[in-house]
Amino acid sequence: MDSVIEDVRVRKILDSRGNATVEVDILTWNGFGRAAAPSGASTGSREVVSFPEGGVDKIISEVEDLISSELIGMDAEDISDIDMVLKEIDGTDNYSSIGGNTTVAVSMAVAKAAAASYNLPLYKYLGGNLVNEIPYPLGNMMNGGAHAGIHAPDIQEFLIVPSGANNITEAVFANSQVHKKLKELIQIKDSLFTGGKGDEGGWVPNVSNDVALEIQAQACEEVGDETGVTIRPALDMAASEFWDNNQEKYVYSQDNVSRDTGDQIEFVKDIVETYDMIYVEDPFDESDFEGFKELNSLIGDKCLVCGDDLFVTNKEILAKGIEMNAANAIIIKPNQIGSLSETYATVKLAKENDVAPVVSHRSGETTDETIAHLAVAFGAPLIKTGALGGERIAKLNELIRIEEELSNPIMAKLDK
Repeated sequence: MDSVIEDVRVRKILDSRGNATVEVDILTWNGFGRAAAPSGASTGSREVVSFPEGGVDKIISEVEDLISSELIGMDAEDISDIDMVLKEIDGTDNYSSIGGNTTVAVSMAVAKAAAASYNLPLYKYLGGNLVNEIPYPLGNMMNGGAHAGIHAPDIQEFLIVPSGANNITEAVFANSQVHKKLKELIQIKDSLFTGGKGDEGGWVPNVSNDVALEIQAQACEEVGDETGVTIRPALDMAASEFWDNNQEKYVYSQDNVSRDTGDQIEFVKDIVETYDMIYVEDPFDESDFEGFKELNSLIGDKCLVCGDDLFVTNKEILAKGIEMNAANAIIIKPNQIGSLSETYATVKLAKENDVAPVVSHRSGETTDETIAHLAVAFGAPLIKTGALGGERIAKLNELIRIEEELSNPIMAKLDK
């Protein structure tokens, strides 16, 4: 009876962009769980609906009592059953009635309450006693695209991975040093740079994509030499954001260049080979499985080719990608699919087929630290959660604490 749900509370809180989101408390006889839902700016069209019409206020005024009446008396251990009840309450295929952000916040809070009921941290409750791997932090260094202003690069995120780090503390601080180094390098290239940052804490320079790539690589090399930690560059291109369906081309406004799919394949391949990229996310439009497939066949042996908008944490869509060999990595964002059990089903399918799960934050975040526990429980090789900023370091600092608790902790295996 320790984990029987006694109360459900839903409140309206701020996310990191100043927008409203939901935070949920689940109380059991002997436990407590709290989780908040993030939101994205660059979103895939096949994601579940974040909130119903009326937004968070409708959730608070109309949905909270309905969810409470259904969940009170259920056992928080029965996460799959609870997620099914939430789906039944919603009654739609895409959570448009009560919102995927609502259901995912409830789902994660239930899991945390179940773990707390047995005095276990969430990562151990979900992952078991033998879990001992810590993911590498995939850090956002510079922002462009939908996360920045009109004069920023078209590529949305210039990322890094401290692939030579021996532990999470070394990795987190290596990322922080690269972030600081980049500020110095941007100031040299952009005389008007004022230190502005994008939604996820990366610098927003007024430079071309090529210049951004060059200084990203330079910062990795210089900090790597200073610290002795190998640091490799990575990208989230978010190419759906600059795909022009009428022209059937990728329009790079900053560089005044347009590329068709063939040109885009060669462009991305050249970037990966020139800068020894370890990871490239969403290099094509969300519907272009063929483009992903061709790129993966060319560079998948040396670089993680990751689908975010392509897969939206959806098991059925991932199955199509696996059949086509479209990618060797997948972004995992629980609020894209609406529940923890559906998220786990996608992770399980990915791992069974050697597709690397990359647990990720969203551009609109809260100080909720749940995804740090999910990344460890799922055995994810990477966690994408920024480098600086309170809502980002909440996850990074939690990973430091988790590593301290683990017996014989090691960094997760990075194949590329």
